[in-house]
Amino acid sequence: MEEVQKKQAISLSEVKEILGKVDVEEMDQIQRWTYDYVSKFVTIDSKDAKDMKKKLIKDCELTEDEAVEIVNIRPTSMAELRSFTFGWKKLILAETLEKMLKIIQEHS
Repeated sequence: MEEVQKKQAISLSEVKEILGKVDVEEMDQIQRWTYDYVSKFVTIDSKDAKDMKKKLIKDCELTEDEAVEIVNIRPTSMAELRSFTFGWKKLILAETLEKMLKIIQEHS
């Protein structure tokens, strides 16, 4: 069994990129299911996803986990964005939410 070297939150686009480098015949069942899922549902390039994640962390002061959640879901309205950030149990100013929406729109 391989030892975990690093634990990091990554977007579904990044998962698709990583698994895309592995021969499907060498994947275990869970890797195959995961690759099948991301192949069908991921619509953003991993470079754009990484860039969006970096900007959300830097410009909006999100944690990596929070930024990944936003990248994966890419809310399209203020109401939708609020419904996700509400669960984080921290106050996010309207100005920051607007910045987040702008970053999402730049990468859609």
